[in-house]
This record gives sequence, C-alpha cells and structure tokens, in this order.
Amino acid sequence: MIARPPLAAEKLSMLVGGRSVASASGDRFESFDPFTGKAWALVPRAGIADVDAAVQAAIDAFRGEWRTMSASARGQIMTRFADLVAEEAENLAILETRDNGKLINEMRMQCKYIPQWFRFFGGLADKIEGRVIPIDKPGVFNYTRQEPLGVVAAITPWNSPLMLATWKLAPALAAGNTIVWKPSEFSSVSALFFGKLFEKAGFPKGVVNIITGFGNEIGDRLVTHPDVAKVAFTGGDATGRRVYQSAAGGLKKVTLELGGKSANIVFADAKMEAAIPGLVSGIFAATGQTCIAGSRALVQRSVYDQVTEKLVEFARTAKIGDPLDPETQVGPITTLPQREKVLDYIGIANGEGATQLLGGKVPEDKSIADGWFVEPTIFGNVKQSMRIAQEEVFGPVLSIIPFEDEDEAVAIANDSIYGLAAGLWTQDLGRAIRLPERLEAGSIWVNMYRATSYLSPFGGYKQSGFGRENGQTAIYEYLQEKSVWIDSGNSIPAPFVQR
Repeated sequence: MIARPPLAAEKLSMLVGGRSVASASGDRFESFDPFTGKAWALVPRAGIADVDAAVQAAIDAFRGEWRTMSASARGQIMTRFADLVAEEAENLAILETRDNGKLINEMRMQCKYIPQWFRFFGGLADKIEGRVIPIDKPGVFNYTRQEPLGVVAAITPWNSPLMLATWKLAPALAAGNTIVWKPSEFSSVSALFFGKLFEKAGFPKGVVNIITGFGNEIGDRLVTHPDVAKVAFTGGDATGRRVYQSAAGGLKKVTLELGGKSANIVFADAKMEAAIPGLVSGIFAATGQTCIAGSRALVQRSVYDQVTEKLVEFARTAKIGDPLDPETQVGPITTLPQREKVLDYIGIANGEGATQLLGGKVPEDKSIADGWFVEPTIFGNVKQSMRIAQEEVFGPVLSIIPFEDEDEAVAIANDSIYGLAAGLWTQDLGRAIRLPERLEAGSIWVNMYRATSYLSPFGGYKQSGFGRENGQTAIYEYLQEKSVWIDSGNSIPAPFVQR
C-alpha cells in the first residue's frame, strides 16, 4: 500500500513567466481527495489579473527567444523535458491518484507513457516543411511556410490531467507556440508539480504558463483574450459549446474533444474470454470517468443472456477500494457533484424501466465510507430511447442493449449525438473490416478497447468535437500556412489578376 502524501499546501504555486507565483489576490481553494472526502491541498485561486499576466508572459516569450530558437533546439528541450518527466513519473502518478481518485496502476501507466509524446513531437519539431509551388506566373518564385499560431490556451478536465494536457502541449510546443494552461479546479495539484519541470528542462521563461482557478471566474477571459490565438479544450459537451461560442467572437482556432456514449459491440462469434473482460474494463476500469468509456454494451441477441450473465458475474468480483492500492480495480468518483449526478442517472434508469442487474448504490463497506464511491452498475433490457442510453453519465454505469444483426448494431451504435469511439468484438475478418467503415466515431477498436498512442490521431465525430490530437497530423492543428511570392527580376509584366 502506498502512503498517502501529506498536505501539499506549502508547495503549490502557479507558473507565470517562469516564476512560481501565488494568485494576485492571494486567495486559495481546497482540493479534495476523493477516497477520504477531505481536503488535502490548497491551490492558488486565479483571477482576471492572473489570466492577463499569464497571457502577457506567453506573448513576450513567443516574440522573444522561443520564436528565434531553431526548431532543432526546441526539440532538444522537449526531449530533456521528457527525460525529467520519466524520472518523476512515480511521484506524479501518486499525486494524480490522490487528487482525482483514479487507480494508481492507470496513473502510473499514463505518467510513464507521457514522455513518449514529448519525444515524438520534439522529433517532429524540425521536420515541419513548406512547399515550392510551380506557380503559373513566369519569373515568380512561390513557396509556403508553416508557422506557429502564437499563444495557445489549453483547458483540461479532471479525469486524466497530465495525459490530456500533454496531448495539447507537446504538438503546440513543437510547432513553436507558447502556452497558458488551465487545469480543472478539481485536479490541479499534479499540473503545478509538472510545471516545475519546464524551467529545469531549459524552456525559456513564459513559454509554458499554468494558472489554476474556477472556470466560471477565469475561463471566459482566457478564451476571449485578444492575444490568445487558439483554444484547445477537453471536457463536457455543454462547456465545449460555450467555449466554442466565446472563441468564435475572436475568430480563434479551436480544438474540442468532448463527450461520448461509446458502443462496445459483441457478436455471437466473439471470443467471450476476451470480450467479457473487454466490456468490463471499457467502463469500470476508470470508474467510467473517461470520454471513451464503453458505456453501451451492444450484444447480439442469440448470446444476450449468456453474455449478460457472465458480464454480471465478472463485474461482481471487482475490488472497490483505495485507488492507491495496486489491487484496487474500481476507485471513487473524482468529485462529489459528479457522484450525485451518477446516482441521479441510476434513479432515472430505474424509473424508465431498465432492469438493474448489479450495483446501483453507494457501497456499504465502512472502510471506504468517507470516499465518493458508486458501485459498478449494470442495466439490462435497456432501450436505445432511454436517457441512460443517450446521455453521458461519466460514471461506472453500463447499459446492455440487444441487437439482431450487423445492420441493427450499426443503427443503434450510430443513434447518438456523440461519435468519439466504438468497440467491436468478432472473429469474422470481413465484419472487422466492414463495420469500422460504417460506424460514426473517431476511434474504432476491434477485439480490444480503450487504447491510445502518440502515433495515432484521436478525436470525435458529431458532438464529440472536432480537430485531432496525437499522430503526425496533430502538429498542423497548431500551425498556419503562409504563401511567399518573390519576383526574380525576370517576370513578364502582365495585367494584375485579382482573386
């Protein structure tokens, strides 16, 4: 068992202009440990003045040493940063688990994997190339440049703070931008410790700035600030719409990675020894607190009863407990309001006529009574029209929906405002090729679930957002193209051709 870290209040400062600073007002707010239900850290509470200071620091850095530094030098700094993160991975994982309640095994895996993003995009930094265009104007040399946007505002949620921030920071920095990062007010501690590594790695002051506070107090100012060129946001779709609307006023570039109601589809020919654990881990491993949670299990009717029985039996064995215990399989909900939301949805599902097959309440175990837990919950006889099948719960709640054939499976899976991910379990090679073409989602997993990589693009269809993170194409989300025309002195005079 890992010892719970002590109160971190004396260590926590924001990062602005390369300096560790308190908020301008001196105000702080409490961050809570979801397992104990008690405050364990005090975090600076930023205000408008802090946003302005952070953006100004980022502007100064963008116009200064960072802009004139060679792309290769930027990449080398990112590689040094990756090495520092690798050294601190265990400490960062413990902080994340303490602050957001996710399992230490998952946080370890994420924190050990994060350096790969900075190595990968650091390696891409000096491989951004323009083009020479064989222009149709005699005596004219025309070429293009890919240039950074400027200041990027990165806004991240509470469920995987460092990983989801890395998906934004790594490509943005490799492209030559500077950053103002606002982590969620519910899980800011690891971000502030992460921030200490940027200066140590050699980033010029102000290239990365981290401010902490409440979205309703500083979010709009950050998104609408005239010197912010782009907003990269991960979070709920309702907040995403507000971010998009606010950013539109300044014609800013936006990347949105929003919610999901992902279908995890099991056909009768699937290897059940893989599919059943795949369904369980797809929803319960992160306590359902992931945008790609496989919250809808679509099961072919001929094996519906069999799969349901095995699924409930397997999920019943999940160990609920301290997320810092490596043996724990289901941890707490990160925030108390979110736990209430999950419990409300369970009540709605029962009211709509779904059959509760497992869980559905707060655990009775007195050893975890102070934590914000909800039992792993499974509903059968779910109709696609029910709210539990349409709306994102973001908790350990699984809906099982039967289907007859491929056409019905696709119809049910696509009957959603979301389109972030989907899973498919089958031994039919033809089906494994056909169905991903028909499923309206940005990531499709066949005989696996919930895998991501710095090498592969990630993003949503429909109201799950737009833009792509990860993969080589992600760096172009943080670049803009310029066309340069040069008269070589031998051009043939001709009437101007206007566009």
